[in-house]
Amino acid sequence: MDTKLLELLVCPVTKGPLEYHREQQELVSRSARLAYPVRDGIPILLENEARPLTDAELGL
Repeated sequence: MDTKLLELLVCPVTKGPLEYHREQQELVSRSARLAYPVRDGIPILLENEARPLTDAELGL
């Protein structure tokens, strides 16, 4: 994931920052508690494509 692109992307739900998790190929929005998939290097920033994050994944 290009770091310049990551700086420009925000969560479509909260408009907050996203964290890139390379191992899972996901962009994580902690404020929305969602993980958006990255497929073939393309972030899929659709709420219906995101998976909900658990408390354990958020470190709570």
